[in-house]
Amino acid sequence: MKILGTGLDGLVGSRIVELLGDKYEFENLSISTGIDITDRDTVLEKIKNSDASIVFHLAAKTNVDGCELDKPLGEKGDAWKINVLGTQNVADGSLESNKKLIYISTDFVFDGTKDAYNEKDAPNPINWYAKTKFEGEKIVQSLRTPWIIVRIAYPYRANFTKLDFFRAILKRLQEGQSVAGVTDHIFTPTFIDDIAFALDALIKNSSEGVFHVVGSQNLSPYDAVVLIAKEFNLDISKVSQTKRAEFFRDRAPRPFQLRLKNDKISKLGVRMRTFEEGLKEVKKQMDKLT
Repeated sequence: MKILGTGLDGLVGSRIVELLGDKYEFENLSISTGIDITDRDTVLEKIKNSDASIVFHLAAKTNVDGCELDKPLGEKGDAWKINVLGTQNVADGSLESNKKLIYISTDFVFDGTKDAYNEKDAPNPINWYAKTKFEGEKIVQSLRTPWIIVRIAYPYRANFTKLDFFRAILKRLQEGQSVAGVTDHIFTPTFIDDIAFALDALIKNSSEGVFHVVGSQNLSPYDAVVLIAKEFNLDISKVSQTKRAEFFRDRAPRPFQLRLKNDKISKLGVRMRTFEEGLKEVKKQMDKLT
């Protein structure tokens, strides 16, 4: 089966290709292959002329604080152009060529005021990044052709040029630097390998709708830093506690209670690892690289 994808050379997309490349033939539409998803005519042409039956849409502007700087520009800013207009282009191309669209979204579409979120809970974005991603979700949900929205949260992996939150923390600890972990914020880190396996299951099951493809452990960033230090035998005395009001001062507003439930994807037989389990696997993969 052939899959056409945007952003397949990014943090998440490139690992999906690595892990599923023996099952699917991937074609990447991204800046690196000369395709700008905001270029409507080119995107429509590429999707309509492809014999792929599925489109993965991962390309997005994901820097939360960078997106917030775009907010005063509204629909003229890059965040809107990439995350909304780009998604509209990909969605229209999928519709016109009768391809199934799988859109990668985010836990940030929620406002963080509930104890936990499942797929039936109504989004209420509180920053510009989340607003643009939710607008993308609405575009996808309006399609008359099959679609899936996959919400992920704080993805991490063993190796990539761009640092994810886990490797950024690990790097600081390995260099003997101090790391402050927020104690009054709950998040749900997701091992990227599990995202790839979940996407494979969604395709095989001909699934449709919204799925939370997130890890099986909710914890605070402080707890996460401590687990990283312990798993990699690093100096835990370098880890300190801080509060979200201090850590995120002068930055984009953030939802702070982001417990996402993954029961729906689990019913398909996909086991999403806890953060502790993910760290152990990541360490094994890292050890093989050295």
